[in-house]
Amino acid sequence: MNILLIGSGGREHALAWKISQSPSLNKLYTAPGNPGMAGLSQMVEINISNHDEVINFCKDKAINLVVVGPEAPLVAGLVDDLTAANIPAFGPTKAAAMLEGSKGFTKDLCASANIPTAAYVRCNSAEEAFAKLSQFTLPVVIKADGLAAGKGVVIAENMNDAQAAIADMFDGAFGDAGAEIVLEEFMVGEEASFFALTDGVNIIPFGSAQDHKRVGEGDVGPNTGGMGAYSPAPVLTDILQQQAMDRIITPTVRAMAERGTPYSGVLYAGLILTDEGPKLIEYNCRFGDPECQVLMMRFEGDFAKLLLDIATGNLANAQQPQFTNDSVMTVVMAAKGYPASPIKGGAINNLDIAAQTGAQIFHAGTAMLGDQLVSSGGRVLNITARGNNVTMAQKNAYAAIDHIDFADGFYRRDIGWREIAREAAEKA
Repeated sequence: MNILLIGSGGREHALAWKISQSPSLNKLYTAPGNPGMAGLSQMVEINISNHDEVINFCKDKAINLVVVGPEAPLVAGLVDDLTAANIPAFGPTKAAAMLEGSKGFTKDLCASANIPTAAYVRCNSAEEAFAKLSQFTLPVVIKADGLAAGKGVVIAENMNDAQAAIADMFDGAFGDAGAEIVLEEFMVGEEASFFALTDGVNIIPFGSAQDHKRVGEGDVGPNTGGMGAYSPAPVLTDILQQQAMDRIITPTVRAMAERGTPYSGVLYAGLILTDEGPKLIEYNCRFGDPECQVLMMRFEGDFAKLLLDIATGNLANAQQPQFTNDSVMTVVMAAKGYPASPIKGGAINNLDIAAQTGAQIFHAGTAMLGDQLVSSGGRVLNITARGNNVTMAQKNAYAAIDHIDFADGFYRRDIGWREIAREAAEKA
């Protein structure tokens, strides 16, 4: 089949890498793609905000499936317009993508479907939020309602920080995403990511991961889009995964169908493992980044066929996903200044030498300046490696990183630290 993949980040490079291995693939196009995808696909210049342009390209190239990587085109309704043009697309409709597009929408759905999550209130003004702060004990979680590239969340330890975060959001710190905010109870527990695939009726689990949102080692500093991840997440046991399916994922899919907005695609549930069991922190309506990178390294099978089965409502007939038994870790190399003001244009060298260690290097914010690979965004590279456990996967990832010449870059050296400590304790 001919496939068009929308996106240009590390997630999309990982998707392209896996799709390119599919026996059912004929030709892969990426729009706009990045330098890492150049050897895997034909990169094309399409204005993905112009849905008619995307549709015309699909008709011209006889595209059998469009895979939408990032969240913004989903929330903008690209899948709706492709479906109307009889072009199968992997990803939720605009109405269903509200699960990520509006945190308040998801909280309301959880309340109506009795899905375990944090207590919350929605606020449309700073004055309203200030008044409702007294309903919460500290720390309190303050979230921009809309899309904020994974950065629109503040955990305020005191009242001054909470009020400052509220003021910043309503003053436009996250653009339109902060026009409404959600105040949430701070939940205590370890976080993990759980993925499920659904065609709106049938649901199958698709693995687990743990990521590291904070920019600094020891999980300190501001939130980012993610500084690294590993899969599977042993802390999310089979029992806890089944609880997540029964209490969170399945009720969500059922509730969305009952609303007349069935959800099709991947449901990425950010969970917190509390004393009362898994609770939902929030949903993403696409594969995580950098979680996608570790999942794609572990997945075995015809990924393109699986995505088409979901897009065409045939998940019931699809083979159950199979994953390797090893651990996979990805470490993000970011540009100095990230997440606030990343330095762009820094030269990157020796990726070929790093790859000789056996690591897979997924490009995120990269570009070509003549013959020189340079940084073009905040998160620049994802160095991804295998191991028989998280400790070995980390060792192999950092062994590859040590070969990379990127003077304007930085990375955390403690990705996977919680699980590595548990592995060390088991050996002791």
